[in-house]
Amino acid sequence: MSTTRSDVALEGGCACGAVRYRLASPPMFVNCCHCRDCQRQTGSAFVINAIIEADRVIVSGETPVVQHLETPSGRGQDVHQCPRCHHALWSVYGGRTVLRFVRAGTLDDPTALAPDAHIFVKSKLPWVVLPASQPQFDVYYEMDTQWPADSLVRRNNALAGA
Repeated sequence: MSTTRSDVALEGGCACGAVRYRLASPPMFVNCCHCRDCQRQTGSAFVINAIIEADRVIVSGETPVVQHLETPSGRGQDVHQCPRCHHALWSVYGGRTVLRFVRAGTLDDPTALAPDAHIFVKSKLPWVVLPASQPQFDVYYEMDTQWPADSLVRRNNALAGA
């Protein structure tokens, strides 16, 4: 399970406030992705994605719009954005609509979640220094060895219900 501060609610939204959301539970896992696509899409060195079941993302305000983007894997991703300010709030990868990759930087308190793993570090910007205490992978990892057992159960249940 991700390192989640228990003293804060996991709530967030876009920059203009038109879309708000609340996570009904802590995420299953938190990735810090250093791939070139994430760098380009965020205009930053990386993105922190909190992986959670879609039905645990409770949306209020306006309904996000979806922008489909191609990915190197060929499976694509659907980025859910505010219809007004166009801030990206979460993505759905490879058509797996039962899972959300919530952009942790859109949380009201982005310090509430720490990454469980750093992925695609082969394309990490050279001036980014990663903590030695956090797992790091050139590309991706084996979920069965990195994710906690209860998170794997949650993920499998979500996928089975799709």
